Amino acid sequence: MADPTDFARRVRARERILGYWVVLASPVSTERLARLGWDYVCLDGQHGLLGYSDLLQNLMAVDAGGSAGMVRVEANDPTPIGRALDAGARGIIVPLVDSAEQAASAVRAARYPTSGGVRSYGPMRSALRIGPRPAEADAGTVVLAMIETPEGLRNVEEICATPGLDGVYVGPSDLCLAVGGAYPGDPAVADEFEAALARVARAAADAGVAAGIHTSDGATAARRLGEGYTLATVASDLTHLEQASAAHLEQAKG
Repeated sequence: MADPTDFARRVRARERILGYWVVLASPVSTERLARLGWDYVCLDGQHGLLGYSDLLQNLMAVDAGGSAGMVRVEANDPTPIGRALDAGARGIIVPLVDSAEQAASAVRAARYPTSGGVRSYGPMRSALRIGPRPAEADAGTVVLAMIETPEGLRNVEEICATPGLDGVYVGPSDLCLAVGGAYPGDPAVADEFEAALARVARAAADAGVAAGIHTSDGATAARRLGEGYTLATVASDLTHLEQASAAHLEQAKG
């Protein structure tokens, strides 16, 4: 069996890592996606169409496909963070982090008391993958804080310096709104948006932590990795399902 802490080691070493985003409650398609060679597959527990049982079943599918399973949890709260980790997630992405204090709260929720955290011990499934000893679980668990608000951007240097935090993760849609965009991708704030991305990448590099970002396609992911990001997620299963179907429809129409 592969070292269960290897994914966390790679994230912390700022290796270039590529992931895929899943919003659909479809374990069979998730397993097929995980088999393609993505370093990780992230399940969206915040905006995705996934309940707890769906997260559990899709994490099992990710493992069966040979990838590392992550979860973007619904909130910076010990309950959803603990449940995602108990279900077998190798890491969590925590939304709407505005300050170093909130980042520290996310870290505590993901760590056991032996490491200064508040995670309750009940690894119903995670013990099969990481642990079951608390120190082993903490060593193999990744915690990323999302930078996507005006406050989070203002405090990004302090957030990146949070002890125990493995990295930050940009939510580009919300970050575009945070810098004054009228809608995600608004070209009127393109310069401000790019400056914000550069600031996040620089803050992460200075702190020696991972810099992650969500991207719309593989070409954008490659570009962001070239700009200093170390971890990039591509699109989503629902987006690609719609795009592929539309392309075939246009071809069929001639």
